[in-house]
Amino acid sequence: MIITHYGKQFFKIQQGDTIIAINPVGKKSKIKAAKFGADVAISSLHHEDFDGVAEMKYGDKTPFSIIGPGEYEIGGVFVKGFGIESSYNKENKLNTVYSITVDNINVAFLGVLNTPELSNEIKEGLDGIDVLFVPIGGGEVLTPEEAHKLSTKLGPSIIIPMDYDGQSLKTFLKETGSEDVKSVDKLTIKKKDVDDKEGEIVVLKAL
Repeated sequence: MIITHYGKQFFKIQQGDTIIAINPVGKKSKIKAAKFGADVAISSLHHEDFDGVAEMKYGDKTPFSIIGPGEYEIGGVFVKGFGIESSYNKENKLNTVYSITVDNINVAFLGVLNTPELSNEIKEGLDGIDVLFVPIGGGEVLTPEEAHKLSTKLGPSIIIPMDYDGQSLKTFLKETGSEDVKSVDKLTIKKKDVDDKEGEIVVLKAL
């Protein structure tokens, strides 16, 4: 599995020939977008900063779009979505927390989450997390302190922070005792790589 970051909450997960886009930037967003084709496009929240699933049609790829709670299976990709109230740009919104399983690697994507308190249903649905994507920027998403608290509770092998500025990242790394962590261009992992890890922080450069 290869994970690449394109800024904000926009990530590409590639497993073999399968490409998954998570929270791709929409056409009307002011955020710079990347262009590539995806087999599966997933959106956590209905706003142009996160719901550009239609933009992931490119070349010979037309994505299967997932835009809310439910259970999905597409070509060996298993997805469960859990709805939770949130807000964005001071508007009440439904955020979807996702569990994504690809090649036996369990990914949890928290999206535009603004509370460290999750329901039992969500916590049970996210059980056994290999890779956790957690927002840490504060404001309308978790603060660095809240993100650290929730990440500790969820117990993932690898934690990938997202949706932050320089100060919030610095605070998060200090909270987690990971001040020496350097950002990398991409993360390449196999299932056997995560089994011995416990809460390792990986900071991905936004390409």
